[in-house]
Amino acid sequence: MARVVVVGASGNVGSRTVAHLREAGVEEIVGVARRTPDVSRGVHWVSCDIGAPDAFNQLTRVFEGAEAVVHLAWQIQPGRSLEQLHRTNVVGSRHVADAVAAAGVPTLLYASSVGAYSAGPKDRAVDESWPTEGTSTSTYARHKAAVERALDRFERHAPDVRLVRFRPGLVFQREAASEIARYFLGPYIPLSAIRRRLIPMLPTFARLAFQAVHADDVGAAFARALADTSASGAYNLAADPVLDTAQLAEALRAKPIPVPFSVIRAAGDLAFRARLVPTDAGWLDMAAAVPLMSTHRARTELGWVPRHSSTEALLELIDGMQHQAGAPTPPLLAMPATARRVADAVRTAAHGGPGSENP
Repeated sequence: MARVVVVGASGNVGSRTVAHLREAGVEEIVGVARRTPDVSRGVHWVSCDIGAPDAFNQLTRVFEGAEAVVHLAWQIQPGRSLEQLHRTNVVGSRHVADAVAAAGVPTLLYASSVGAYSAGPKDRAVDESWPTEGTSTSTYARHKAAVERALDRFERHAPDVRLVRFRPGLVFQREAASEIARYFLGPYIPLSAIRRRLIPMLPTFARLAFQAVHADDVGAAFARALADTSASGAYNLAADPVLDTAQLAEALRAKPIPVPFSVIRAAGDLAFRARLVPTDAGWLDMAAAVPLMSTHRARTELGWVPRHSSTEALLELIDGMQHQAGAPTPPLLAMPATARRVADAVRTAAHGGPGSENP
């Protein structure tokens, strides 16, 4: 392809998608991000807040002449500013889709999530026809479901645009360790303590079973779907094995300790209300609710085979957290030392509390 625009090119999935597009020989890669990196690495960067009122016009200009747009931009923090998250995630995604149609771009690829799925089974895998109404108590899931509905409408009104929706499980890589720690652990947990031999016990609950995939394998899926013009519709992405109690205990070398989900949720809710962690208990609700996904369609129709197991991806993330790993883009910057993180959190709290500003 001659020109591909990647919205959210500086993040966890975006960084690996860009790498695969370069390997595939894409002549021009345009990266759209709210905060652009200081180094180009073969990408022409454009700064754009996709949720801003004038974003549609700006995106339409950027998209003109592109053969495809890959939409990966998503905001997880500030978790206490639901209006800001809706503006970026839902309104911003509408701006991207509308600009694709207005600019005449023939292909749109979007990163949805397992979080878009309605509650489902943990003892069998569901395919892409499972309902995507999300989990009502999870802001992330509600927004993913809202974008799925918006894309349903987009398909009806822009039938000439090839639309691909990827729904990955949890996406891990070493370089995203600091980003994920900022989003989910906050400043008070010492990352040096996050290593297998220092996690002796694993709190578990009845529906503890989830799927993960390495960011590099997700990037490869996007590159495959761009190259295969017959690819369209939804594709689940996850690696084996399913990370349930037994797999997690073995991988972490930890002893599983059954705990009622209500207790775990109450503890998570209390930590959020006390501003000890930046994410609310809705994330736990979503984790317990979402079904296990079948990846049969991606494997058979796209020929997608993950190179990394889910266990490898998880352990790579843990190692990255221990060493405060990152990458030279604003979302992936390495985590500063614990003392500095706590000091930053205290300063933020003095101006409205943790998570009150954009990350």
